[in-house]
Amino acid sequence: MLPLDTALSFFALSVLLGLSPGPDNVFVLMQSAAHGRRAGWLVTLGLCTGLLAHTAAVALGLAAVLAASPLAFTALKLAGAAYLIYLAWGAWRAPVGPLAARAVPASAWRTYARGVVMNLSNPKVGIFFLAFMPQFVTPEAGPVAQQVVQLGALFVLATLLVFGGFAWFAALVGGWFQRSPAAQRGLNRAAAAVFVGLAARLLWAER
Repeated sequence: MLPLDTALSFFALSVLLGLSPGPDNVFVLMQSAAHGRRAGWLVTLGLCTGLLAHTAAVALGLAAVLAASPLAFTALKLAGAAYLIYLAWGAWRAPVGPLAARAVPASAWRTYARGVVMNLSNPKVGIFFLAFMPQFVTPEAGPVAQQVVQLGALFVLATLLVFGGFAWFAALVGGWFQRSPAAQRGLNRAAAAVFVGLAARLLWAER
């Protein structure tokens, strides 16, 4: 079991990391502003599901394999960038108008899946977990894998709270965009540019 002081310090750092600019929270902001709070929350749930998978990978040692293999890292990086370009194309071509503004961009499942894929296709997340979590693991507190799972759960909780807040506030601003076709079109173009920028950033990422 994690010591209370370790759990609290890790949770506080996780909240700060969630607040710092990054691909995942930008994705939540853009989706919420463009398509409403529900879409933002679904994406947040998908991103957190991806974090659970990364936690399991660290606990099982798979992230170490990814960190040590240039080929695996590059393959996952290219897949992630390709997916971001696909999202950019979809945002650029998204319809505008009253009906488009009220609709979630896809089914609930597809919106949730976008968050999962967005997180899992970023190899930097797994490597970050591999570097970040062991700093809070102590042999005296029990099995290492169990501590990693507990740390992962705390990170997911912090992400849910922070990104859920982002989704709520961005949806308030997005209400104005949803009443204006011109603003919708501008937001769609901005979202496409953000996705292209995130793809470029991922392509330039080093291990």
